[in-house]
Amino acid sequence: MKNINYILIVFITLSLSSCMDEFLKESPEDRFVINNFYSSQSDAEAAVAAVYEKLYNLYERNMFILNELPADTEKNGLGMPNQYLQNLEFLRHTSENQFTREMWLQCYSGIARANTAIINIPSIEMDDQIKARLIGEAKFLRALYYFNLVRFYGDVPMILKLESVKDALGGRVPAAEVYAQIITDLSDAEASLPAVYSSNNIGRVTKGAAKILLGKVYLTQQEFSKSAEKLAEVINNEAEYGYGLHENFRDNWNPATETGKEMVLSVEFMDPPGNGNGAMVLQGPKYSLPGGFAVLGLVNSNEADIPTRDLYDRYTEDDERKAGTFRTDFVSLIDGSIHTSTIPIYTKYWEENEPNPNNSDANMHVIRYADALLMYAEALNEIGQSEPAAMQLNRIMERAYNSSTHNVSGMPADELRELIYEERNKELAMEGHRWFDLVRTGRFIQRMKDHAAYEASVAETNKVEIAQNIKDYMVLMPIPQREIDLNPALTQNPGY
Repeated sequence: MKNINYILIVFITLSLSSCMDEFLKESPEDRFVINNFYSSQSDAEAAVAAVYEKLYNLYERNMFILNELPADTEKNGLGMPNQYLQNLEFLRHTSENQFTREMWLQCYSGIARANTAIINIPSIEMDDQIKARLIGEAKFLRALYYFNLVRFYGDVPMILKLESVKDALGGRVPAAEVYAQIITDLSDAEASLPAVYSSNNIGRVTKGAAKILLGKVYLTQQEFSKSAEKLAEVINNEAEYGYGLHENFRDNWNPATETGKEMVLSVEFMDPPGNGNGAMVLQGPKYSLPGGFAVLGLVNSNEADIPTRDLYDRYTEDDERKAGTFRTDFVSLIDGSIHTSTIPIYTKYWEENEPNPNNSDANMHVIRYADALLMYAEALNEIGQSEPAAMQLNRIMERAYNSSTHNVSGMPADELRELIYEERNKELAMEGHRWFDLVRTGRFIQRMKDHAAYEASVAETNKVEIAQNIKDYMVLMPIPQREIDLNPALTQNPGY
């Protein structure tokens, strides 16, 4: 079921953020006059909702564009002539790329909103427990936005206040300092957030979410012992946090179950007047269907974001994630006839019987419990605990294959490592993790060369350009040139 309370908060936020944008234009122009806004509990709740609202800007499309398209899991379909997207796919992106700049802008916008909430909520007279929880939510989200920034761009400006325009014009801070602040924020959030919420508050970040994200931060830093220890706090007590795996992989995107036990944090979508998930219209079939999308009775679909053959061919027929991630056969809403696409289409975010793809209810997961289990398996394996690691991986594989025949107990650590990497690829496809995973494990350069060769071998001959274009410095994204132009203290990442 959709969380009505959370949706209403987001709806209020959209109006609030528009008003605040206008408010911030008032004089004095060098100072943000916001103190008068924070006077009641409802103001504090609305301010934190505004921080959540930025998740839509990041995760509706931009996160998987920057994580899947310049990796080995996504390519542009015929419905996507955008040159900036073509450049990301073929690894010829520059500091002028509009999508790398959008990521930068939206993350810092979310940080600015979090900062104002964190700074101003403490002065409000309200219930102390609710106050601490709201500040914890804002700190978690600030940590998430900075985590995205530091992984994409490396050293970045770190802004923890925003009282005047000049506060936003600082130079880059070493990534180690940014990570230290992320860890501080997540530790604070963990201490003040509840393990679970009542049904009318599902969708807010929890103590479990803070622990899992902190485990991912440690994993990214290759602090494997710390990562395993933090993830164990949740996974060894998953009933306390209400977590587990759905029996059916597809239940993660079915409206009736998507906010269930596997959801750690997700962005919620709904029919109008709410915000529908645009992924369905962007990924749905068009050119690959004789007669186009109209034969299905759909209002529109663009076939713009499609899976690579490299990814699709990795799934065996007995892997239930294959049918849960892709589709070639589609049922017409007009007469029930079956129409077959000439290529596989991503359908994680596909809503059955929805004629308007812009209105898909399917949520997008920011953190899914399967991700936590796979991270825990990876961290355990890296600290010499391969047998407990295999037990966690077995949970993922038994669900995927609906069988215990893929049990990997006893597998040597080196082989287990490669299998964990591969299972992350198949389990989390098109969820905005792939580029991060390839970079943090040091596999990005070679994997993309191998990807180019594979795609060329299955008749995607122009993919050889990827191997020609890839450079060692591409383990970071370029700092947006427009931001450098506006902020003389900023410097560019080498190579761009």
